[in-house]
Amino acid sequence: MVAKTYQILPQEEPETTHIYTDDVAADVQSSDNAVVFVRPPTYYNDGRFSPPSSVDGDQETLLDKDPASEDVEDSLKYRSPAHRFGPAKSPLGYLILCIVGLTFLVLIIVLFSTFSSTYNPTQGSELRHITLDNIYDGTFATQRRYLNWVSEVGDGVYSTNEHGVIKLIDIKHNTTTELLKFSDVRDKNGRIISSSQWKLSPDLKYILIETDYRKQWRWSGHRNYYIHRLRDHVTYPIASPSIPSEIAYATWSPTGNAVAYVLNNDLYVLPSADEGVSSIRVTFQGNSSLFFGVPDWVYEEEVFSGDHALWWSPDSRRIAFLRSDETEVNDYTFPIYNPSNDPHAVFPYTNAVTMKYPKPGYPNPLVTVHTFDLDRYQKQLSVPTSPPSKFTREITWKGRRDLNDSVIQEVVWVGNTTLLIKEVNRAADEGSVVLCNLETQETDIGARGIVVRKLGKDGEQGDDGWIDSSQNVRPLPESLGLEEGAYLDIIPTKDGYNQIALFNPPNQSGPLWITFGKDEVVDILGIDSSRRRVYYLSATQPGTGRDPYYVTIPDVTQLTSTTVFTPVSIALDSEKGAYYGASLSPFCGYYLLNYNGPGIPWQKLVDVDDTENPTVVTNNSKLANRVKEFYEPTLVYSTIENEGYVNSAPLRGTSNPLFRYGGPGSQTVDRRFSMDWHTYVACTLQYIVVVVDGRGTGFRGRKLRNPVKGDLGFYETRDQIYAARHWASKPYVDSTKIGVWGWSYGGFMAAKVAEADAQVHNLAMSVAPVTSWLLYDTIYTERYMGLPDKNPGGYVNASISDVKPFAHIKYLLAHGTGDDNVHFANTAHLIDMFTAAQIRDYRLRIYTDSDHSIFTRGANREVYQFLTDFLIEHWGRPSDVKPIDHAVI
Repeated sequence: MVAKTYQILPQEEPETTHIYTDDVAADVQSSDNAVVFVRPPTYYNDGRFSPPSSVDGDQETLLDKDPASEDVEDSLKYRSPAHRFGPAKSPLGYLILCIVGLTFLVLIIVLFSTFSSTYNPTQGSELRHITLDNIYDGTFATQRRYLNWVSEVGDGVYSTNEHGVIKLIDIKHNTTTELLKFSDVRDKNGRIISSSQWKLSPDLKYILIETDYRKQWRWSGHRNYYIHRLRDHVTYPIASPSIPSEIAYATWSPTGNAVAYVLNNDLYVLPSADEGVSSIRVTFQGNSSLFFGVPDWVYEEEVFSGDHALWWSPDSRRIAFLRSDETEVNDYTFPIYNPSNDPHAVFPYTNAVTMKYPKPGYPNPLVTVHTFDLDRYQKQLSVPTSPPSKFTREITWKGRRDLNDSVIQEVVWVGNTTLLIKEVNRAADEGSVVLCNLETQETDIGARGIVVRKLGKDGEQGDDGWIDSSQNVRPLPESLGLEEGAYLDIIPTKDGYNQIALFNPPNQSGPLWITFGKDEVVDILGIDSSRRRVYYLSATQPGTGRDPYYVTIPDVTQLTSTTVFTPVSIALDSEKGAYYGASLSPFCGYYLLNYNGPGIPWQKLVDVDDTENPTVVTNNSKLANRVKEFYEPTLVYSTIENEGYVNSAPLRGTSNPLFRYGGPGSQTVDRRFSMDWHTYVACTLQYIVVVVDGRGTGFRGRKLRNPVKGDLGFYETRDQIYAARHWASKPYVDSTKIGVWGWSYGGFMAAKVAEADAQVHNLAMSVAPVTSWLLYDTIYTERYMGLPDKNPGGYVNASISDVKPFAHIKYLLAHGTGDDNVHFANTAHLIDMFTAAQIRDYRLRIYTDSDHSIFTRGANREVYQFLTDFLIEHWGRPSDVKPIDHAVI
């Protein structure tokens, strides 16, 4: 278990390993209508909790770090710096937070003693407490540049868009060129088309401009698209513009100036950007349940994390795309009470949002892979025209799964004619990698692929865990001298650590390892064919940092040798355990190095051939000075052994330990700089905040991840309760005031901790929680739980089914009624069980029309104020926290 804690430490303690075991099992009974899970009174621990009379030590070391941090990672976190404190006399309340993610979970503990902190003697009396306003008003905002590399122009060229003027900055030649003034971009009526999203065509003649954006789901939306011709500043739409806009996606071909786009769920191709050219309508069946080239909701959310499902071949001759049929997927409908931004507006009748949302055991979208041969279609135009369908092929293969038990995880061209497809079953424990060469395997009625790699227990994973859903395949350029279609992929070694493997030729079943060891590869950043390098990001053990490296790609003479190439770090300062990122230029001649923590974030632009003279892009000097004005938490990282598993726990805070845990494969314990609500809770409310990454979490090997397969919430809860017990044994913690909170998966975990009734926690807070995995989507849930008919007891065990223990805890529950991800039905279900069990002592807040992030009409700030007020109500403010004599416990 890895944990990060925010607190003021009274002293350093001896290093010891703690082991906790629990062999209590639960019973499953069945009835005619349902499986009923019967739990013993206490099933996560070895009896009712009573604080020990003596304190055990733990493995905790004070993090010696620069004052620094990372910026906002998503809309639910506002990241900022962290200062250091030693002991100083003041009554303190301490909060331990265990965070689990679909978003996060937090465990809360209050201290019973008085401690001292060491402040900067020159400004100690001037230090300010962080307020909730500081978290929201940009006080700790991190300055960060994102370089929009323009590959079409050449290596080392990026764009800026300031005051409506797009400029190209050429690093190599130190020149600046004006590309476009948006005042020149006008529709046929002379109206200026406002936009911040644009893309230059590969032949440098046109710009594709997006406008009139309207959001759909997390990643998707609709727009109107225009082509702007640079030579004479003429602008025209790729399809008739509409309000509301209807085009879901559009993209240039890799060469030339063709455009593929999806309109009303049908795929179109504009073969040339010249004015007056007609689009080719490739498909004709698109409707509200049938998608071509774009994913349905569940694939968008759980597979691609993106808005498109079409891919040009490198030579622009073909397009691969998905056909997604969700006709049999059940509808889910939720109301919209107020479609306006005015909270005072009254709408006598509600609107409704109806979406196709597959739930465990119910029909999934039926997804097939197709290709359209644009080159052949255009060549036949000189003879009597055949419809585009004559040049569209479905790709099939021997061993293709039944469509209702199939998930297409990845589609990628590894050559001009060779397509790679990854397919897994719904339980994500069996799968295949398929290759299809369209030059040799295409017929008039379809194309046949062949299985070249096997996934799952009997394949590359080789264990009882799940097959990760990711898109990590990177085709290798022919200039490397390898076989046509050779590619890299990130797969687990026999020891269960994700590393980079070379497949050459592409139909090779066994990998040639490019990287080795326990530092798991997180991402492939770029491939430099001229220098024979692959750049990648690694999770340095214990997995809390990120380091960018490159390693040599072997040539044909080295493929059968035992040569091992040593990775070379491109992090200039090479700060041990730091959290770096890097953005490589298109041909890897330059990179933007991002230092994200634990110190104040900075960015440097680096020439790979002159790494001694980087250019500072941002240094956040103003933020560094501002941070010094406030109290900040001390960060401590530690590991705790529970049932033979080592869990990570960073401790951070002025006076708050924070245990923070993520959902399967996630990570919440890391070295990024942050100042968010937890920092406010630690520094101002003076509760300890502890972040825990226990079993199931990522970047430390499959052996740590796999135990939660089929049993979500069980082992994670054991780890959280054990962590709480461990911290409750500290002499400076009030063991009568320990709590837990979380959002989404974290909300589920907070409720599971309450349900466990281990009598360690007196408070729990759940925001937008899953309360039954039968109510969440198929692809996420079945990946970790399998199908309900194969694991009925597991589904009951993983749900909140025994609410009687909620009578023993102060509980807060909050949810948005417009949540399309974790439906409000989860909270409604929990409330229904509370009603039946006569559980009344809980606090409920409903946020009208808010989705999963709870932002509608100013709701996000209100959520955190609600949580804050609940904590203060039950634990008091720092001035209210009274020292408690050890004899009382």
